Amino acid sequence: MIAVDRPPAVKRPPQQDRAHLTRGRLLDVAGELLAEVGIERVSTNMIAARAGLTPPALYRYFGDKYAVLEALGRRLMERQNDVLEGWLARHAPAGIAAMAGHIGDLLAENAAVTRAEPGAVWILRALHASPRLVHVRLESHRHVTDRLTDACAAHLVAPDRPALWSRLRLAVELGFAADEMLYEEDRVSQAAVLADVAAMLRFALLDLIDPPPACGRG
Repeated sequence: MIAVDRPPAVKRPPQQDRAHLTRGRLLDVAGELLAEVGIERVSTNMIAARAGLTPPALYRYFGDKYAVLEALGRRLMERQNDVLEGWLARHAPAGIAAMAGHIGDLLAENAAVTRAEPGAVWILRALHASPRLVHVRLESHRHVTDRLTDACAAHLVAPDRPALWSRLRLAVELGFAADEMLYEEDRVSQAAVLADVAAMLRFALLDLIDPPPACGRG
């Protein structure tokens, strides 16, 4: 058997408008196929055929299936991060209590943007299941934690940043885990779950304030 050189798995996103649109189309198609056939069955040939391209044309953008999955994961995480930045811009300047009072908005907006992503549930499963993709989810959750830590530390006197980061990292994981659970668990109400998680995260944020307020907003 003759070995065939393959393009590297990770490539820089193209800068040209047409190439950018083609890359986005490939990701949309890949997300749709993930929802139809799952992680194991989806292939670069399948993605190229659905997009109306040849496999060599696809390899101009992605070196293999896992490069496509990584790009899907990064696009979803970037869209979730955009939600976070908008929420921080609206509420962080008013302090920790204001952020705590509107944490439910963040959860709901994040859930909405995730559900709008083609194949989101399978993208999330891939980010958990594949050792080649775990770093995408980890980097994103750490980024969210960094941003929340900065926002909260700005309103605290001499904050213990490592302890603050650790607490918020757990809060971030709880929020994302609850949302992902709702893709599979049909015996609970989405609204009720998000409300319960919002209450937990609200308490965690209000507990940072010294002295904490008597109660948080509903």
